[in-house]
Amino acid sequence: MLDINPILLLATFVVFVSLIAVLNSLLYNPLVAFMKKRDDDIKQDLEKVGSNDSEIKELLDKAESIIMNAKLEAAALREKVIADAKELADARIEAKRASLTTEYNEFKESLVKSKEELSSELMNQVPVFKEALKAKISQI
Repeated sequence: MLDINPILLLATFVVFVSLIAVLNSLLYNPLVAFMKKRDDDIKQDLEKVGSNDSEIKELLDKAESIIMNAKLEAAALREKVIADAKELADARIEAKRASLTTEYNEFKESLVKSKEELSSELMNQVPVFKEALKAKISQI
């Protein structure tokens, strides 16, 4: 029936052990080494990412402080420009007010002169009006 041949069994066992030794040295050890190296690389990358987070936070804080300083400088500059514009506008208003006051005074003086001229002209023509009035009354 079934015969067990010890030489064949021993030869199969030797081939099996030698195959495991060869596979261990050529396949399993390099595969395990590759997996270990990959795990180490992943750990290093995670540590770098962790250190990058702190660097990113520092850079964000620095950027926020720069933006805040820029906003403060812009507000100060805006206030200065507005104050300068108000001063310039006030100066122009005062200049215009002064020129309008002088024009008003000149106009007032010209009205007074015109009034005096008209008054003197009317006074000069009063005798003519009196005679014309007498003539009209006499006609009635």
